[in-house]
Amino acid sequence: MSTEAADLTAVKVAAARRHDDRAMGKASRRLGRERRTVRAMVELYCAAHHGTDGLCAACAALADYADRRLDRCPYGPDKPTCVSCPIHCYRAEPREQMRAVMRFAGPRMLRTHPVLAIFHLVDGRRPVPPPPRPAGRS
Repeated sequence: MSTEAADLTAVKVAAARRHDDRAMGKASRRLGRERRTVRAMVELYCAAHHGTDGLCAACAALADYADRRLDRCPYGPDKPTCVSCPIHCYRAEPREQMRAVMRFAGPRMLRTHPVLAIFHLVDGRRPVPPPPRPAGRS
């Protein structure tokens, strides 16, 4: 697949997610905001550590991994922030990479993306919902 085709596919997927977020309401908008926050943090980290304008391959892979984890979160739209979540869905290596990204980018988010940073802090204070039950059990 060419880069143009891959970029076009990524744009279509992002547009579909935005459409789904709008259709599902407030809780889903929170997931969309979480996606944007994680992407912004990875971009800040990559620019400072790898000197790239966009995302390098490793940081793009980490951002995509985080996006897939958000899609598959068992809490769905009620998900707590990852730091307060009792379910650890990241593998060990990406979890450590994301911790490094968040340690670096978290304090800097207030200057570069203040609205996302404040919403992320507010979301972190929300109570953690009870763990979801596995499908098929009552």
